[in-house]
Amino acid sequence: MKAVVTVEQGAEPEVTEVPVPQPGAGEVLVKVQASSVNGFDLSVAGGHVVGMMEHRFPVVLGKDFAGTVETVGEGVTRFTAGNKVFGVVTKAYLGDGGFGEYVTVPEAIGIAKLPEGVEPAVAGAVGLAGTAALDALDAAAPQSGETVLIIGATGGVGSIATQLAAASGAKVIATAKPGEESEFVRSLGAHEVVDHDGDVPAQVREVSSAGVDVIVHLAGDPSALAGLLSEKGRIASTMGFGADQHPAATFIMANPTPATLDRLAGEVAAGRITVPIKRSYPLTEVADAFADFAGGTLGKISITVA
Repeated sequence: MKAVVTVEQGAEPEVTEVPVPQPGAGEVLVKVQASSVNGFDLSVAGGHVVGMMEHRFPVVLGKDFAGTVETVGEGVTRFTAGNKVFGVVTKAYLGDGGFGEYVTVPEAIGIAKLPEGVEPAVAGAVGLAGTAALDALDAAAPQSGETVLIIGATGGVGSIATQLAAASGAKVIATAKPGEESEFVRSLGAHEVVDHDGDVPAQVREVSSAGVDVIVHLAGDPSALAGLLSEKGRIASTMGFGADQHPAATFIMANPTPATLDRLAGEVAAGRITVPIKRSYPLTEVADAFADFAGGTLGKISITVA
């Protein structure tokens, strides 16, 4: 099968032919139609995860996937051939990934059925980012009438978190540059926008003199922002900022359980969450997609596999 891989430590990602993986006990073989670029993919490609996770070369890149179940391994009960599915490749090692024509994933985590009406391109772009956004909002639990500051609102996670926070009834302050970025986050439900290149705390105080009740930290250094928190304020961070750094902070590691993925699918199918895909690349142009992502983009970058 065709896949985007790193063949050894330090090697640049390349498109090559590798054997079709076979599902083991408890695993599902998915014929992949779509995936998307996440920051984790660039970290793996850049060698930044070496020593943190086992690498089984050639490592097929890509965390997200959407497609159709081809076959299942021994003991699988939730899925059968022909099921439309999506999710996040969640294994204890790096080796299998969504940037290939087929991928094996465990039945127990990282995979869910795709509702009717949800396109594979959308499903292939929502798994990891949507899970991180849901987990962050669940941890911070904004209430109607509270104020939520989302740092990094223009990216994949931030664009979904903005929608979820707005749907909770909270007042949402999003970081974005003036112009296209600002218009983008407002279209997702942000009530106020502050320029992340400026003095963010000062700008936030201008639009919310009492500060904020929740900070969703997806980019940059949050230390200077903690002073904006109300008495019962909370921080949910996907960037390693947790209780050791601040008593009100929770470090979020996206956990794509079946229940979480089912929730995501339901929100997308009902139209309550939009997955903003701004650009799409074929599998053979993943290197260009990585460069695009690294340069900063609005929403998600999708990968068309088949």
